[in-house]
Formats: sequence, structure tokens, C-alpha cells
Amino acid sequence: MTVDDVDRRLLALLQEDATRSYAVLGEAVGLSAGAAHERVRKLRASGVIRRTTVEVDPAALGRGVLAYVLLDADAWMGDRKTALEAIEAVEEAHVIAGPASVLVKVRTGSTEELQQTLRMLHQVDGVTSTQTVVVLESFFERPSAVV
Repeated sequence: MTVDDVDRRLLALLQEDATRSYAVLGEAVGLSAGAAHERVRKLRASGVIRRTTVEVDPAALGRGVLAYVLLDADAWMGDRKTALEAIEAVEEAHVIAGPASVLVKVRTGSTEELQQTLRMLHQVDGVTSTQTVVVLESFFERPSAVV
């Protein structure tokens, strides 16, 4: 699917507030509510819009410790997705090129929970060591740009 300027404006508006009505979205981009609805439907059907969700404050949910962990391995880690998904504190996992095999984003409620998560990561088949960077303060987190 080709994404045009109207689609990009719709996507930006939805990223700001996905609860906007199709009438409001349409008005903002010069379309009728029905036309805006059809555009959004096509964006979903084609996979441009992966999901609609609510952004929450992790600290308010008791998950205020954010860390990025580099996993070194003695084997290809591309087939370890299921093992990494099974660890609740792991929010993201990426096979990378660089100083390690996999980069994972972890959120926990305490450094003790982080330590337990690191133990679980060490138990994933192939993992030989980890390097952890704990975030002290986040300036911002931005969704994918649509402009």
C-alpha cells in the first residue's frame, strides 16, 4: 500500500489521540467521516496500522526501572523469540549487528526484579553473558515518525 500525505496526516492525528472520531479526523484532513473511516480501515488491513493501544506510565504501574540488556551468545539467537517472550519483564527483543547478538528492553519494579530478570536471561539457551545499561532518566520516547 502506498501511503500518501493524507494518510500520513491521519496517522499523525491517530498517534496523538487514537480516540478521535472519524468525523474529527476527516475534518482535520479535508475528508468526510466515511472517507476517513475507509482510509483508516485500509491502513489497518494493509498492516500500516499494526494495533490501537493505550500508552500508560510504567512507573504508575510499578515498573519504573528501565534497562537495556545486550546478550552475548555462542549460537544464532534468531530462533530464541519464544524464550525471550516468556520473560514478562522483557518488552522488546532485537537481533542486532554490533557488540552483541541481541538487545532487549526490560522494565521491572525494582533493581532486585531486574537482577532476577538477568538471571532468567542467562538461562536462555545460547546466552553466554549480558551487559546491562540502567536508565536513570528518560528525556522522551517517541512513536515512529509519519512525516
